[in-house]
Amino acid sequence: MTTQRKISGSPTLRKSIEQIHTENASHGLTRSLNAVQLTMLGVGSTIGAGIYVMTGTAAANYAGPSILLSFLVAGLACLFTALSYSELASAMPVSGSSYSYAYVSLGERWAWWTGWLLLLEYGISCAGVAAGFSGYAVSLLHDFGIIIPDALTHTTIHSTLTPSGMVADSGWRLDAVGAGVILFVTFFLVRGIQESARINTAVVFLKVGVLLIFVLVGIRAIHPEYWHPFIPPSEGAFRYGIGGIFRAASLVFFAYVGFEAVSTASAEAINPRKDVPTGIVLSLVICTLVYICVAAVLIGVVPWRTLDVADPLALAVDAMGMPSLTIIVKLGAVIGLCSVLFGLLYAQSRIFFTISRDGLIPQIFSQLHPRFNTPWLGAILLGLFVALATATLPIDIIGDLVSIGTASAFGVVSFTVIWDRNTRPDGERPFKVPLGGVTIGGVWIGIVPALGILFSVIMAAPLFIDVLRDFTTGNRTPLILLVLYFTTGALIYRFYGRQNSRLAASNPMIGK
Repeated sequence: MTTQRKISGSPTLRKSIEQIHTENASHGLTRSLNAVQLTMLGVGSTIGAGIYVMTGTAAANYAGPSILLSFLVAGLACLFTALSYSELASAMPVSGSSYSYAYVSLGERWAWWTGWLLLLEYGISCAGVAAGFSGYAVSLLHDFGIIIPDALTHTTIHSTLTPSGMVADSGWRLDAVGAGVILFVTFFLVRGIQESARINTAVVFLKVGVLLIFVLVGIRAIHPEYWHPFIPPSEGAFRYGIGGIFRAASLVFFAYVGFEAVSTASAEAINPRKDVPTGIVLSLVICTLVYICVAAVLIGVVPWRTLDVADPLALAVDAMGMPSLTIIVKLGAVIGLCSVLFGLLYAQSRIFFTISRDGLIPQIFSQLHPRFNTPWLGAILLGLFVALATATLPIDIIGDLVSIGTASAFGVVSFTVIWDRNTRPDGERPFKVPLGGVTIGGVWIGIVPALGILFSVIMAAPLFIDVLRDFTTGNRTPLILLVLYFTTGALIYRFYGRQNSRLAASNPMIGK
């Protein structure tokens, strides 16, 4: 059943819950993931460049020791959204994540834009993770006497934070190491989720174990004076002080990208109504605890102003005077970041798979491999696109763009819970967000989803302010990329999506 509603004189196409379930029953993917594998997918997709790279950048440039508070703020924002994701995943156990949820609550146009934002969250974030991989891999190879030229390890566009804002320059260089690992992971993605999930679970235990070793060894090397002042005095422009805590939170928000990748695996989960909510919440809790412990040791071992480097954990281990541990940490980072790339690329390929089945992007993204039952051609195209972004864009710009996309998608998810509760008050929901809600004018507003929307705004606001300020000070690259990205999305939907929408084609009341 298709639903529609008049808004400002134009009909808005929405999918019904029944239609979502019908489509989900015929997706052709294999249900093979249990609760443990889903949790490991979430942890594997989350613990990566955020803790290995962005923690140092956020501490050095924005928060100092108060980066611990930034992680708590970002984690709290994610918790509210995780609970909303869990309710929707139990009520609508389908692939597509917030894209599918938006199709039910807000309609096709908003669903398209949500899916386009998810490309920022998952697809483009892979470029940031690959950049982190490149930094640690090059450093590790250097320890073994293998030197890779700078022209093959640095991105085409390079950015530097100055007192007046971010400054970007370009040159004849490509991050071939980062681009190469994207293509490597894409190969395993094409092979299939079940085989790759087993490898991913093993890798997750390995990289979490390495981080725990870093924490246990680093505790003995902590200099308490490095934590003071805990909140450095503000220098303006979100540098330190209270404003710096929230700016850093919007940056380390990047570190939490991935936990909701569990929701994209609903179509391949054995028991999605139960296991998907469990995987979402457990993976978020595990990651938050790991982040805070690692960050506390990191800023206690080396002065936080020195952490704006590609491999801050390696810098900290060097300060401990333990060369053997340096190799272990770098190797753990290299292997662990591969699992992050797998989880993020997997999530994005499944989102594209769902959007393609709806006709909004070409059908090549939903064609399954005859042997592996994976959307292989779409995964290959996605891998090539992300490899290009990795080779050309710096992690600073990528991190901000990803956080903008993530915050926007999180807001949509939280709103969808409110919409679903009001339009289907008696619908089946094995998991419900806690704390209840209030009814205003006959409309139920949940406390948790409302807080999720509020924190999404808090996360996104400093990013937009910085992008606009950088534009006025001469660094036009972030705003230009953002405008180009949204313009591309608008053109694709206008000239392809609207013309090929299966939902519109099935409803004669909707004009092309």
